[in-house]
Amino acid sequence: MRTIFRGTSRANAVACLFLLLCGPVAWGQSTSKAVVAGMQCEHLVSPLGIDADHPRLSWLMEDSSRGAAQTAYRIVVGKDSLAVSKLAGTAWDSKKTGGSTNLVLYQGSRLEPFTRYFWTVQLWDAQGKALPRSPVSYFETGMRGEANWTGTWISDRTDINLGPAGCFRKRFSAAKKIRSARAYIAVSGLYELYLNGSKVGDHRLDPMYTRFDRRTLYVSYDVTAQLGMGENAIGVLLGNGWYNHQPLAVWNFDRAPWRNRPAFCLDLRITYEDGTTQVVSTDDTWKTHLGPVTLNNIYTGEHYDSRLEMPGWNTTGFDDRDWRTIQLRAAPSRQIVSQVMHPIRNVEEVPAKSVRRFNDTVWLADLGRNIAGVSKLKLQGDSGTVVRIRHGERLYPDGRLDLSNIDVYYRPKDSLDPFQTDIVILNGKGPVERMPLFNYKGFRYVEITSSKPLTLNKEDITGYFMHSDVPAAGAISSSDTLINKIWWATNNSYLSNLFGYPTDCPQREKNGWTGDGHFAIETGLFNFDGITIYEKWLADHRDEQQPNGVLPDIIPTGGWGYGKSNGTDWTSTIAIIPWNLYMFYGDSRALQDNYNNIKAYVDYVDRISPAGLTLFGRGDWVPVKSTSSLEYTSSIYFYVDATILAKAAKLFHHEADYNHYNALAGKIRKAINDKYFNMETAVYASGVQTELSMALQWGVVPEQYKNRVAENLAKRVAADGMHLDVGVLGTKAILNALSNNGQAETAYKLAAQNTYPSWGWWIVNGATTLYENWNIQAARDISLNHMMFGEIGGWFFKGLGGIKPDEQHPGFKRVLLQPNFVEGLSFFTASHDGPYGRILSSWKKEARAVIYSVTIPANSTATISFPLKAGQKAYLDGKEVSGVFNIKAGSYRFVIK
Repeated sequence: MRTIFRGTSRANAVACLFLLLCGPVAWGQSTSKAVVAGMQCEHLVSPLGIDADHPRLSWLMEDSSRGAAQTAYRIVVGKDSLAVSKLAGTAWDSKKTGGSTNLVLYQGSRLEPFTRYFWTVQLWDAQGKALPRSPVSYFETGMRGEANWTGTWISDRTDINLGPAGCFRKRFSAAKKIRSARAYIAVSGLYELYLNGSKVGDHRLDPMYTRFDRRTLYVSYDVTAQLGMGENAIGVLLGNGWYNHQPLAVWNFDRAPWRNRPAFCLDLRITYEDGTTQVVSTDDTWKTHLGPVTLNNIYTGEHYDSRLEMPGWNTTGFDDRDWRTIQLRAAPSRQIVSQVMHPIRNVEEVPAKSVRRFNDTVWLADLGRNIAGVSKLKLQGDSGTVVRIRHGERLYPDGRLDLSNIDVYYRPKDSLDPFQTDIVILNGKGPVERMPLFNYKGFRYVEITSSKPLTLNKEDITGYFMHSDVPAAGAISSSDTLINKIWWATNNSYLSNLFGYPTDCPQREKNGWTGDGHFAIETGLFNFDGITIYEKWLADHRDEQQPNGVLPDIIPTGGWGYGKSNGTDWTSTIAIIPWNLYMFYGDSRALQDNYNNIKAYVDYVDRISPAGLTLFGRGDWVPVKSTSSLEYTSSIYFYVDATILAKAAKLFHHEADYNHYNALAGKIRKAINDKYFNMETAVYASGVQTELSMALQWGVVPEQYKNRVAENLAKRVAADGMHLDVGVLGTKAILNALSNNGQAETAYKLAAQNTYPSWGWWIVNGATTLYENWNIQAARDISLNHMMFGEIGGWFFKGLGGIKPDEQHPGFKRVLLQPNFVEGLSFFTASHDGPYGRILSSWKKEARAVIYSVTIPANSTATISFPLKAGQKAYLDGKEVSGVFNIKAGSYRFVIK
């Protein structure tokens, strides 16, 4: 955890929101003495499977006293927890090192594979006093190289069109008392792993989706508690996932170059009490059989024939004499790397709110909210009864399920694999409880139809909200319930589209659209601790980038997306996301890992756009009514990429690169202004909202014209009826462009608008997620769970709470606080758990004053810019302070009057 709050469960996140509502100042008074907490390795708590040579170790200092700061640290790492607790580690002792950093690369002896390393931190405070050492934490290494795998890759068949999923089993004996056991499993496809009849772990849809022929992930588990002396049994069930995409759709995943029948490789390493080890691996002694999962597709659904169940198939006592031998296979790629990230889980159970019976064979359940995930049903009926379980977001006027907004890109070969539909065949032996294993969907409604009469109760139908289980890292509350609902809906859409990579929608496509990913990056990072997901996705970018620097629209891809529109406004992910990770975490790893890729990308755009202006882009997708110049918007993102690259070059001391790309950025900016900026009128291009706001948001406007351009933008919004007239590019920019340039009142009026077109219009019409189109009645582009208009969820923190990272001191080492006390709110509170702890910015209006409460975590500072009106002054402890005021760590209560 980056902080004690970043590791909280979803339930505790709700408790954090309660604190927001009930006591904004109390957070700064939660500790009475300084302690070390929040210890992480590779941004995870006590992770398994670490393969990095120099893993990142981080912590935070908890101290509520004003001015609390770290002046030195000492890290001790070793294999013996007792020795480490006495500051006597043998792997690494950093000794006392001056500085306030709390993110350090391991610099000890070479890490051994399959080894648990314990570590502790001691800090020295602002007075030079040594604090008690931290509790002992640990991380555990994984394979540390492909040569350490013992097992071979196995599968059951080679027919990629075969429907039933393969079951695999192996019996083995553990002859002695077991000290510990770890399972390492790499899969091309998806899997469920069992030991002695019980599922291993609580992950869903492992391993995460990658470009399988270039990088394959393996997952590590501690399975000590699931093994015993004597006979044991391993079971593995394989699913297709994105590896063997059988359905046909417009993105041609059925033609992916990696496509094959799923396969896997497993090593089970057992360490006995006497120190000896045994490795049980995949080899030609394993057996396989087709199971009751008769069809499974990540894109469409899962079919299950309960008549084919094999009770106990993954236990020791099962008779497998009629099972067949496996087939040996080559590894799918040359990179088998550890999956070190927050996994997908069934995070939240969502009971059905209501169930409507149409007749004895047709039922419809309403969860009351739109989610990504699966449904679990308890069914009972005659043997051979076929139950179809359809999932969707909308209903026809007669109350039946309507899939017409989400099945538009599916190209079914026949009627055997219907879209977003699970099929269960009953066995007549009793209740069948079934939840899909290798699929997820986007839905609010579940329609159940059966070939014979059924009886269903509301309790028989449950939804599970699935997503990458990233810890909550932010919360807001305000006096406007609509604002609160928009924030909640935005987070629902963000999580609904986080499945090991950011997606556009959880139903129609499930694609990693690059634009959607970077439009939502700040919303994601203000609200959730998502760095492990984004670092994995950036590795997918590196896998997909062509030698000439070009990136596809969707990542990963089976080959679709390398066209003429996959340009800067979308594929700038390669620069924008690493830069934001650096801003939010103060961690430059993503910038370093992708530096050469950013260069290749910028160089490509430079080659095809020698004058500094480019048409390489998709444009302001799904605008309300006005369109913007494609060359203008694409060139602005070209400028953004060149600017980020120049800053990265400077950070890494690449002087020649810095000079080159800084000059290139200047050239692009000048070309944009020369062609598109009218200095007399202070208007960009045709003067629509997107064009004015993008120039302000991305730093294209010359300093002396910023206020005039912002005033023109506010006037344009007023002329448009105080409503949005933007697509995705304008949505990313407009609220920031206004609130950062003296027009916060207009920004808030847009954010709080409840008539068409607006975010609030969706909410008052029943939305619990964000939509793909401002027009709810649009004939196309009308997914009801899309993240591309989601910048508002980050703007709440920036534009109202005023919490921003400082580029000169990233990772919230120094916090910029620039709140806006807008007329439409009586109070607003935002908190964000950064690398140093919880940042709180909370204001409320009392009589003619504004009370502004701030908490800055230990080891960081802040610069506050008060939005003072004429005649107003700011006071702290009864004394007047300047309009721009620097504070150290601690809690403060200002009065503005």
